[in-house]
Amino acid sequence: MTDRTLISGTANPDDLGPDAMRWTPEPEQPAVSAADLFGEVIHAYSRASALADGALVAVGDDIAREAGFSVPVALTAAAWADCVAWTDEDTRQAHQDESGRLWDVLWMTRHAIRRSNGGSSCTVELYRVPRDGESHESEQTSLLATCGPGDEMEPVLTISLPGED
Repeated sequence: MTDRTLISGTANPDDLGPDAMRWTPEPEQPAVSAADLFGEVIHAYSRASALADGALVAVGDDIAREAGFSVPVALTAAAWADCVAWTDEDTRQAHQDESGRLWDVLWMTRHAIRRSNGGSSCTVELYRVPRDGESHESEQTSLLATCGPGDEMEPVLTISLPGED
């Protein structure tokens, strides 16, 4: 064989030695579904169900859009309770309200996403006054912002406490 034959790839298969590797395509395998691997789904918990049950708290589209989000945003009930929820009784502890606390969470989430290196989730660092009835000063806390598929495979954003599923 000449160098030219090796480069052009037009070598005659009969010119190859007995030790040459030959490629034989494998027959195409049928696609395997998740049900084939794991069996039928026993129970599915949709985002709509989580919103209806109160496990997730939806952020209004208008405030989410104003904060720079073009996808539906929700917080887990625990993240909402820790960083957003605020009552008139809490106001005796510190002068805040729920709408301002929600805005802080959304604003800091937006900036954390912009600073992140891509990926489907990022850590959000922010300060908030704890709802312990005594604190007057804000304390740092962390949240996790995760972009994933909604019930119809549309992109949605979920903000949770670290370690929540």
